Amino acid sequence: MALSGEFDLLVLDIGLPGKDGWTILTELRGQGEQIPIVILTACDDIIDKVTGLESGADDYVTKPFRFEELLARVRLRLRDRQLPKGTDEMLLTAGDIVLDLRTRQARVNNRLIELSAREFTLIETFLHHPGQVLSREQLLSHVWGYDYDPASNIVDVYVGYLRKKLGSDLIETVRGMGYRLYL
Repeated sequence: MALSGEFDLLVLDIGLPGKDGWTILTELRGQGEQIPIVILTACDDIIDKVTGLESGADDYVTKPFRFEELLARVRLRLRDRQLPKGTDEMLLTAGDIVLDLRTRQARVNNRLIELSAREFTLIETFLHHPGQVLSREQLLSHVWGYDYDPASNIVDVYVGYLRKKLGSDLIETVRGMGYRLYL
């Protein structure tokens, strides 16, 4: 599942039934998977911590833990992943769409397009997952957080706004599944 590209971060419990978390961590990193991994385990020995971090984990949380701390560490790892490092990484492109993450400007065919903050975040989410079908629930989570009713049509409304501003053929409806940025 981690290799599917559907997840932004993996919280990996070392004490899994069947296959231990150390093996999964080693296999994922061996396959070049770059997803941030936070280890969650009862092993609080310093050797285990060092082994986990040197094996490719991005963070290590021991049980018992406070949920607030785990959530803060997850947010940190997600923020680390989204921070652009260089000038090229400040631009997201797909076809004729160019998003400048630094200035928060969008261009289509080199023409500046006015987008609201939500519209910008929505198209940015699509550009981070090119060609991938994103469900309404995924888009609600990424763009609006958990403040909105899953039965709401807010995603459909904002996809409509983007289609009007960027071109009607750029975002494809995948019936029963969600939306995909058509490349």
